[in-house]
Amino acid sequence: MELYAAAVGSVAKWATGVAVCGADGKGKPGDGILNPKMVGQMSRRAKMGAGEAPVDWGFAEGLAFGSLVMEGAAVQLSGQYSGRCTFSQRHAVMYDTRTGQPWIPLLELCNNGARFEVFDSSLSEAAVLGFEYGYSVVARDGLTLWEAQFGDFANGAQVITDQFIAPAEDKWQQTSRLVSLLPHGYEGQGPEHSSARLERFLQLCAEDNIRVCYPTTPAQYFHLLRRQVKQEQRKALFVMTPKSLLRLPQATSSLDQFTQGGFYPVIGDAADPGGVERVVVCSGKVYYDLMAEHEKSGNGHIAILRLEQFYPFPQMLLRQWLAAYTKAEEIIWAQEEPQNMGGWNFMRPRLEALLDGRQELRYVGRTASASPATGSYTIHQLEQAQLVKEALSL
Repeated sequence: MELYAAAVGSVAKWATGVAVCGADGKGKPGDGILNPKMVGQMSRRAKMGAGEAPVDWGFAEGLAFGSLVMEGAAVQLSGQYSGRCTFSQRHAVMYDTRTGQPWIPLLELCNNGARFEVFDSSLSEAAVLGFEYGYSVVARDGLTLWEAQFGDFANGAQVITDQFIAPAEDKWQQTSRLVSLLPHGYEGQGPEHSSARLERFLQLCAEDNIRVCYPTTPAQYFHLLRRQVKQEQRKALFVMTPKSLLRLPQATSSLDQFTQGGFYPVIGDAADPGGVERVVVCSGKVYYDLMAEHEKSGNGHIAILRLEQFYPFPQMLLRQWLAAYTKAEEIIWAQEEPQNMGGWNFMRPRLEALLDGRQELRYVGRTASASPATGSYTIHQLEQAQLVKEALSL
């Protein structure tokens, strides 16, 4: 815990008082001029690092990267717009607005020969993911990440996942710590900007081969990235990462959640177990939609559980949580994705195995569809409101 506290405190320093950009490109502030928009963002991050404001997703990732390179672990990230990030929350690379010279603040934290490298790659997803997978097999103890601009961009690299990453241990006894960051979530942006095809990765899960997670808080994401390097087992990790949650005030974490605890595969509900009649199990962004409506109703007879890790499936943890609700006769699996997609087909047999004789499992979500999402924002809103209402209506 002391190591975490020291790492968080030291990493936070890079966000403090930043008003100039490194004209020498070597990671040290020079006489350059930083974009005024970035000055405001760095000021907010300085407050986060000081514990004066809750930590958002982008800064949590910076804390994870920075603490790892401080400890001597190399971090390499590639993807479309990865320096800035598609949703403008990362800004791992900043530029002098006059000269165009880059400044990478996290380079100042590298110890023991560790490197921090970010590459804006081409849209040749199969080629880039294939390279990063091969690199991760050799760079065995660092953090190697590939990021899809939108989650569906993984479609172009699916052959690498199917033929190499998922079966590698079974085929060649070859291990990797590679992380694939796949933005996922239904915000009404149409079929091509909604789904990272979670169901495809879940279909590949067997024999403890990979990790599939959908964290809902910055602290969870921080601990997940650190666990990927610190755990003894080398397993590839697929992360459903957020879009709207990047700036949602409810999707933030306090600084002590970074210096204490770790990654939780299941996050429970604070409701009194004795009064709960229905348990809603969900994962990812839809939790915040459900919770917003749930708080309005003030219904103490419903509990909402968040599944943060699909695979390896946290069977014992879920069993313990469900067993605590002795009066709950209905267990709901709620998801944003259509019924033939998302987590439902993976979760159904696993949840059914946890039920006692008096409990019933029911699906709540969109109907089966040939498309990942509707192209109409109005229809999206109607669908989203309907599934939230159905999940919470006793």
